[in-house]
Amino acid sequence: MSHSHNTMGSGSRTARRTFDFGRTHVVRPKGKHQATIVWLHGLGDNGSSWSQLLESLPLPNIKWICPTAPTRPVALLGGFPYTAWFDVSELSENGPDDWEGLDASAAHIANLLSTEPCDVKVGIGGFSMGAAMALYSATACALGRYGNGNPYNINLRAIVGLSGWLPGSRCLRNKIEVSHEAARRAASLPIMLGHGTCDDVVPYKHGEISAHSLNVAGFRNLTFKDYEGIGHYTIPKEMNEVCNWLTARLGLEG
Repeated sequence: MSHSHNTMGSGSRTARRTFDFGRTHVVRPKGKHQATIVWLHGLGDNGSSWSQLLESLPLPNIKWICPTAPTRPVALLGGFPYTAWFDVSELSENGPDDWEGLDASAAHIANLLSTEPCDVKVGIGGFSMGAAMALYSATACALGRYGNGNPYNINLRAIVGLSGWLPGSRCLRNKIEVSHEAARRAASLPIMLGHGTCDDVVPYKHGEISAHSLNVAGFRNLTFKDYEGIGHYTIPKEMNEVCNWLTARLGLEG
């Protein structure tokens, strides 16, 4: 178990929550190690199920790290405990964001990447809530800091978000526009989003709105792919396109 401490000051009162992250599964590269990607599971899932799929992909130069989220009460599901990267009460652009949970998970993910060799390119991908977490990490990377103001020090080179949404979309543009450095980082970070048009868990419109919000905020290097008739799951065609995209963006050997 890995522990992440997060302290949020609120006037004189300081709330402190400790998050217990589950087991991390690692898929070693079969060829020359050129890139490491942390891949994040969806709500109620774990790192093991994705590690099996990722191991089967024709990407011999990538090391995959598949952590497991903490088990916590999730408001959207009646407060029952599930593995979740952060708490969520409703899927909408106007819903409240769990900044403390987002920051704790983003810091845990950054920590997993911080020990990779300096010549290895690093990225984050995920599905559903894992995609939301990957996109939040992308915004922290562009801003150079977490929501709590602590510095974000990982130089991400690729972000993949499948069937997800963008937390904190409302205020993103304003945050990025005030910093030339943030705008530069946002414009250069490659992001691939994929979403099924018949997704009944995270509706397709959330994928569309997220892509639009990122674009408007200055994330110019963005690819958005829709999958006609597909629900809340991935299909071989989508994973093939992820493979091709990662190979091109990360300059991987064949």
